[in-house]
Amino acid sequence: MSVQIRLISRFRTLLLLLGGSLAACTSTTVDEFRQGETGIESDESVVILGRRQASDYETRSEFVECVGDRMSRGEDGIRVVPEREFVDAMFPWFEPRTAPLRTRDLEQLMAEDVVAMKMQEFGVRYIVWLDGFTETTGRSGSISCTIGPGGGGCFGFGTWEDDANFDARVWDVGSLTNVGTINTDATGQSYLPALVVPIPLIARVEANACSRLATQLKSFVNGS
Repeated sequence: MSVQIRLISRFRTLLLLLGGSLAACTSTTVDEFRQGETGIESDESVVILGRRQASDYETRSEFVECVGDRMSRGEDGIRVVPEREFVDAMFPWFEPRTAPLRTRDLEQLMAEDVVAMKMQEFGVRYIVWLDGFTETTGRSGSISCTIGPGGGGCFGFGTWEDDANFDARVWDVGSLTNVGTINTDATGQSYLPALVVPIPLIARVEANACSRLATQLKSFVNGS
């Protein structure tokens, strides 16, 4: 029995070590399309909002928060207005059903004195609209678990592919124009081997997409 336990322990250790290399193999691509000049002053800020008008999905607030948090880090960090704080202060103009879909809609909103005043209070120079989701496909394999008088365990192997695709559209509040779009696509294969205890080896596609997108957005907004 002790030999079997040692073998299982060694196998689990091997799977944990392998998990790091599998997660690191996530593939991420970033495409940028610039339509105007950008730059930001120290007293100006960016607000990042998730698109939620679609009926079949909505951009997760956790991803929006992740991008904003990473954009604000470092020596060249940018002041980011929290999404919920901005939407609440701007009620009802930026709720999902009433949020502007085009820059000309924003131009009409800015004609409202209260909207223009709130924008000035926040110091918003750019509005970044995030639109996208993470999809899981290609599931294969199976895992079965049993419980008996002598104990229980799970055995098998499963795998699936995750694809995180997000678009970021950058609106310049000063010129009321769309100054560019950044697309991030991260893909990776996840694994779930099980020998007594399942050990998930997860491809961190959404975390990678967040990091790469935030880095590119920071550079874009700073005018680099």
